Parts: sequence; C-alpha cells; structure tokens
Amino acid sequence: MADEALRPAAVRRRRGAAKFVQGLRVGQWLGLSIGVLLILAVIGIGLALAANSRLTDRRNLLLDRIGPARLAALDLENALVNEETGVRGFIIAGQAQFLQPYQDGLLAETRDYRQLQTRLRASAAAYRIDADLVQSRATAWQRAYVAPVLRGRHLTPALDSMGKALFDAVRRSLSRLQAALNTRDSHARADLYGAAHNLTDTLVVAGVLIVVGLIGAAVLLRLIVTAPLVRLGREARRVTRGDFETPLAIMGGAREIVAVRGDVDAMREIIVGELATVSSARARLQEQAVELERSNAELEQFAYVASHDLQEPLRKVASFCQALEQRYGGQLDDWADQYIHFAVDGAKRMQILINDLLAFSRVGRGEHPRELVDLAKLAAEERSSLSEALAEAGATLELADLPVVRGDRALLASVFQNLIANAVKFRAADPPVIRIDAHREAGHWELSCADNGIGIDPEYAERIFVIFQRLQSKESYPGTGIGLAMCRKIVEYHGGRIWLDTDYAEGTCIRFTLPITEEIYP
Repeated sequence: MADEALRPAAVRRRRGAAKFVQGLRVGQWLGLSIGVLLILAVIGIGLALAANSRLTDRRNLLLDRIGPARLAALDLENALVNEETGVRGFIIAGQAQFLQPYQDGLLAETRDYRQLQTRLRASAAAYRIDADLVQSRATAWQRAYVAPVLRGRHLTPALDSMGKALFDAVRRSLSRLQAALNTRDSHARADLYGAAHNLTDTLVVAGVLIVVGLIGAAVLLRLIVTAPLVRLGREARRVTRGDFETPLAIMGGAREIVAVRGDVDAMREIIVGELATVSSARARLQEQAVELERSNAELEQFAYVASHDLQEPLRKVASFCQALEQRYGGQLDDWADQYIHFAVDGAKRMQILINDLLAFSRVGRGEHPRELVDLAKLAAEERSSLSEALAEAGATLELADLPVVRGDRALLASVFQNLIANAVKFRAADPPVIRIDAHREAGHWELSCADNGIGIDPEYAERIFVIFQRLQSKESYPGTGIGLAMCRKIVEYHGGRIWLDTDYAEGTCIRFTLPITEEIYP
C-alpha cells in the first residue's frame, strides 16, 4: 500500500525532471556543464598552483640567482687569473704587449663583479660579504703589487713574495665564495626535486578530477548538442571544400544552431563577394609585379651605365683637364688657369657624386649573409682607420660597452665611419670629443654618437637624412651630403631607425636602434 501511495509522486517527479531537461537551451546546458567543470578545475588548479608556486620559487632561486652567481664567480676568477698572467708575462718579457691579458682581465673583472653583485643582491649578507672581500683583496693586490710593477719599480724578492701572498688571498676568497655558492646550489637542487615530485602528484590528482568532469560533460553534450552540429558541420565542410555557390541546407535543431547556420551561410555569401574582389586585386597585383620587374631592370641598367658608360667619359674629361693644368699651367692668363681648375674640380666632384649614389643604391641589394658583428670591435677598427683624421683634429673618441648584433659587417662599419667622420668634420673651436654609447631597450639596442661640435638646428632633424641635402656650403665643409642618408638606409635595412636627438644641447647626438640578437641576449 505504501508503494502505491508513493508511485504517483515518483512519476510526477520524473515527468517534472524530463520537462525541465527539455526546456533547457543549449547555452544553459553549456553553462551547467561548464559550471561543474569549473568547480572541478578550480579544485585541481588550486592544488596545482600551490605546488607549482613552490616549484617556481625553487627553480627561480636556482636558475636566476644561484646558477648565474656561480657563473659570474667563475668568470670573475678567470678575469683575475688573466690579470695575474698578464702581469707575469710583462715581468718576464718586459714588453707592454704582454699586458693585454691584464687589460682585458680588468675590463672583464668590472663587468663580472657587477653581474655577481646583481645576482647576490637578494641573497644572504654572508655571500655579499664574501664577494666584497674578493674585490677588496683584488684591489689590494692591484695597488700594492701591480701598480708599482707597471710604474717600472724593480721587482725585488720581497715585492714578488708580497704579490704572491696577496693573490693567494684573492684565490682563497674566491674559493670560499664558490664553495658557499656550491653548497647553496646543492640544497636548492634538493628542494627543487622535492617540489617537482609534489607537483607531479598534485597534477595527477587534478588531472583525474578534470578528466572525470570532461567525460561526464562530453557524454551529456553529445546527447544534447552534438548531433545537430554534426549536420551543420557537414554543410560547413562542403563550403570549405570550395562549394561557395550552393546555399546551406535548411536544418532543424536548437535555436542557437539554426542561428549559427544562418551566420555560416552569410559568411559564405561574404566569401563569394570577397573572392570576386580578390580575383580582381590579384590581376592588378600581377600587372604591378610585371611593372616592378621592368622598373628594377631599368634601375639595374642605370646602375651599369652610371658605373661604366657615364664614368668613362667623365674620367676622360678629368684626365685631359688635369693634363691641361699640368702642361699649360702658368702659360695662360689667370682666368684660363681658374677655368681649368674649375673643370677639374667639377669632374672630380661628379665622380664622387656618382660613386656615392651607386653605393647608396646598392644598400640592401647585395648577397652578403647576416653574421654576428661585435660593434665594440668594429668601432675600434673604424677608430684605427680614421686615426689620421682624428689626430689632425685633436679629437678624442670614447667607446662604451657596445653589444654584439647580427647584420652586414661592411654596412654597419659604414654607419660608424660616417658618424665619426661627421663629428670630426663639423667640429667647433674646441677639440672634438666623440662618444659612442649603447643601452638596451624593449626589443632593441639604442646606440648613440654624440659630439661637442657645431650642432644641428632641430628644424633640420629630418632634412639631414635626405640624400644630397646639405646645411653648409661645400666650400666650408667638403662632402656630398650623402653620409647620413646612407646611415638611415643601412639602419632601416637592419630593421632599426635613426634620428637626431633634439634635446641634446652640447653639440650633435645621432641615435639609432638595432634589433637584439636573441641567441646572445635572451
């Protein structure tokens, strides 16, 4: 009797449930499924994040602080050993060229110590004290032993013994620092392995929760949504195979699926219209490509004519004018000598203009592969090649710590050569002081070449980069006015930009950017 009394209520509950299920829209089913999945995912992700946070802390400690600090300490040791080797070589040979390892070691020591201090900034005070002790003992060795030796003081057994003792103290400080860092590295690795195992276990639990939820949601949604979408998918694939002309079949299903079908069909109609537009644009593009090929061929022919056919008669004019000047100079009146001089000078300047124009047109058209270029070494080479002009002007060229980039070595050398030469040429009354510097920005290096010369008015900030544009007369400052235009074309060819720093008031400052080489500076 009790079962019969309960049966109508159970039937009513089942019917109510069925009605509720049939009344849900696709979005509501998705919301319900996503809600359940989100709860499971939040639980799993919360556990995983907690474990991952611990793993990340251990990994960051090992990779970002301890590992780089150990490497910096090793580099610092190599730098100090190079210094000691250079000094020993100088003492034995008595020649300044044997000091090169010492000079290189000094530069490397400054850089490596700065990196070491940066990595130890957030570490315990004991590590920083050890690092400071290394520096202080190295400084003591340099002042008490190296400085007297370099000043020419006679090396006595007492001085040599003191130098050895001081450098042994440096070695002991380095060994102590490295031992401390190695111990800390071992502890950090043990913590890292423990955190990794914990994360693995947590991910397994989270994965099981999420997989169970996904399986349940997949079964539910397949019954509610997937079947109508399969039919819509068949129609969509027919469109993707290229049948754009036939409209999509009318199909039933949930209201959202019908709406999606209408959107897909509208998209098909848009594609039909776009295809017609693209076909027309492609035809125009092909015509422009043909025209561009013809134009490039004409430019190449012009370059050939300029480099051969035009220069040959120009050389002949210059040669015969020079012959007139040499043979009949002083035999004619002053006007005739002046006219001959004008002709020779004009022919020479025309040759320079043609050669500069050809060089400008060839930028970016060569077959030279991109290579790693050490800008510090490249700038030093240009300083050497311009040493005569620098010495004649009494100029000082200062080079900062420049990066390594990937590019065309010859073209980048031309940029430095033009910038340095301009700084020497457009100098003021005081001897030129030129400084080339670099610093890292977001995604690129920003380099600068600053001088104390006559400066450039900000209103000419764009004009100076236009080919053959000059702000002064050729009588005051010789040249063709192509240098900065060449620099702009080379920098843009390398993916950078160049500009005049209008805020620089002490002279002229040209700034330009070059992409960062990721394999060297990640």
